[in-house]
Amino acid sequence: MVNLNYGGREKILSVEDLVVKFNLRGKVLTAVRGISMELYSGESMVIVGESGSGKSVFTKTFMGMLDLNGWIDSGRIIYKGSDLAKYKTEREWLKIRGREIAMVFQDPMTSLNPLKTVGRQISETVELHRAARGTSARKISLDILSDVGISNPEKRYDQYPHELSGGMRQRVVIAIALVCNPQVLICDEPTTALDVTIQAQILQLLHSLQDKYSLTIIYITHDLGVVANVADRIAVMYAGDIVECGLCDEIFYNPQHPYTWALLSSLPQLGVRGEPLFAIKGTPPNLHVEIKGDAFAPRNPYAMEIDFIKRPPYFEVSPTHKARTWLLDPRAPRVTPPPSIVRSQERWKEMRRNA
Repeated sequence: MVNLNYGGREKILSVEDLVVKFNLRGKVLTAVRGISMELYSGESMVIVGESGSGKSVFTKTFMGMLDLNGWIDSGRIIYKGSDLAKYKTEREWLKIRGREIAMVFQDPMTSLNPLKTVGRQISETVELHRAARGTSARKISLDILSDVGISNPEKRYDQYPHELSGGMRQRVVIAIALVCNPQVLICDEPTTALDVTIQAQILQLLHSLQDKYSLTIIYITHDLGVVANVADRIAVMYAGDIVECGLCDEIFYNPQHPYTWALLSSLPQLGVRGEPLFAIKGTPPNLHVEIKGDAFAPRNPYAMEIDFIKRPPYFEVSPTHKARTWLLDPRAPRVTPPPSIVRSQERWKEMRRNA
């Protein structure tokens, strides 16, 4: 494990060699394969990877929200001196879930109860976690609705979810997550169901709320281009493992893992007019069977023989940047990133200048 030095910020959550498994139709699937990661106060951490890479499963372990057929097989999740991996009961998790660590889910259509007004849904959270009732709970709910940018909160408080637009529903979901003043906010694909204009508004809202509420935010996404402008650090996940982690500019300007190269090459925002979009060949590995070597090796055009035999360790690129690839071993042949990465870097610089 390579410990990264991140600007002297306080470490508030530490994951050590976490393994998560599921029992599916009598077979065991390993969804998270020995992840280690640190989360620092006030940062915006982005976890990116293809669907099925384990992003949501990984972060659900922070809140005790795994499905009934899933369990933490080994490893530790240290938060404020306690090992969350040892929590077993709802009573234990209620001290963390909502109060300390909250989550914004990707689809506000299914995150809200269609049979209850939005105000009632916020007030229920206040009553559960802040011991406020009646007029007091209503005032807290109205204040948070105003904070998330909903105009005329008194009117919206008594409306049902179907009476609100998709963007407004997502703001309500954010309000429910923030009403208990959590330290960590997990945003699981928070803009997936929204159009491009509303996506930008929601991300800007989260960025502004981060300062006001002193939040540490984890964004989960399959599209780096969506969250690039709000990311402090980026962790790239593949097949239940973090294969590269670094500061935002390090991942965009100096990526080291071939899977990161492939993800960046496939960004529509960085494509070249008139040329076909890049697509990663092959499919992710079967997590029902033990993975030998580098999980990305069968899809990696730069794979060496050792990639199919032994799992690579982390190699430190800088004090804030690490990657799990044998290409960084001093004995490996020198491989330069594909031309698409060079083009994407120039396009990324242009996008940053125009942002």
